[in-house]
Amino acid sequence: MSSFSENISIPNEHIQNIFGQFDRNIKNIEKAYHVTIVLRGDNLKIAGEEDNVKMAISVIEQMINLSKTGNIISDQNINYAVSLSKTGNEKIVTELDKDTVCHTINGKPVKAKTLGQKKYLDAIDNNMIVFGVGPAGTGKTYLAMAKAITAFKNNEVNRIILTRPAIEAGEKLGFLPGDLQSKVDPYLRPLYDALYEIMGAESFLKNMEKGLIEVAPLAYMRGRTLDNAYIVLDEAQNTTPAQMKMFLTRIGFGSKAIITGDLSQKDLPKDAQSGLEVALKVLNKIDDISIVQFSSDDVVRHPLVQKIVSAYEAYEEKQSRTKDKLTTKDNMSKTKKSATSKRKQG
Repeated sequence: MSSFSENISIPNEHIQNIFGQFDRNIKNIEKAYHVTIVLRGDNLKIAGEEDNVKMAISVIEQMINLSKTGNIISDQNINYAVSLSKTGNEKIVTELDKDTVCHTINGKPVKAKTLGQKKYLDAIDNNMIVFGVGPAGTGKTYLAMAKAITAFKNNEVNRIILTRPAIEAGEKLGFLPGDLQSKVDPYLRPLYDALYEIMGAESFLKNMEKGLIEVAPLAYMRGRTLDNAYIVLDEAQNTTPAQMKMFLTRIGFGSKAIITGDLSQKDLPKDAQSGLEVALKVLNKIDDISIVQFSSDDVVRHPLVQKIVSAYEAYEEKQSRTKDKLTTKDNMSKTKKSATSKRKQG
């Protein structure tokens, strides 16, 4: 390793936040760039290969900027800045922090944390219908809910309608006791959780009693026209093509619809076609409809989730290539047999 080193000053009040619990953040930076970081007072010395030292310093500077604006530095902040630094775009992390969608009931700001999320939020601002498609943990549903609640509070819409298909996730739930609402509530729990966190339970229940916020299974949308509403369809990969068409044709004047889903987590019967998959092909060239594709880089949950998503993507891609090869080989074999059969008949 080169003996190149450089110093950077770090404000005392931000040292703990930058370093993280048990120096976790700094250790992640050391590991990513193969550098050594030593703190003396408010002076940080970074030693290693020159290019790596400069990238490490740039990432640390972005973390200092984030800390100064009141952010708690997380693994996601570090990992995303490190990945962007490879293309010289680590300063985007600070740029993303400037726009706040809203605040949770506890005062926590809801913001875009990745470029994919920023693109998604911009698409929601500028289009009537937006599809957010990608892996778990990318904030598709949460950000859509934040936008819906913000629009409702600003009187841009009269009500919020949240829906998802009531389909079992690969397991049989059997008989569920209680009334109809009790039976469908387990399917809608993720939507309730987001509402409670952003709006607060009391405010949510009050508006729900007035009919201004509705959380319901997709089947309840049939036959309705939804004017002046913010509509979020979650888990759209579990819709059938007929259900998706039904939902999209419910949208009325003054409304905005956000459709979220992950095509890698379909719970439909085997070989059944997903309504989301069909819609992405049919609607991709229509004005005022935007399709935003998230990737594993946009995962904002625990870093392990990002690794799991990437591992599954690689596995599924390999399986798809193997399947294509077998199909091609099978077709060539059938063609050869057919030609041999014709020669014999001739």
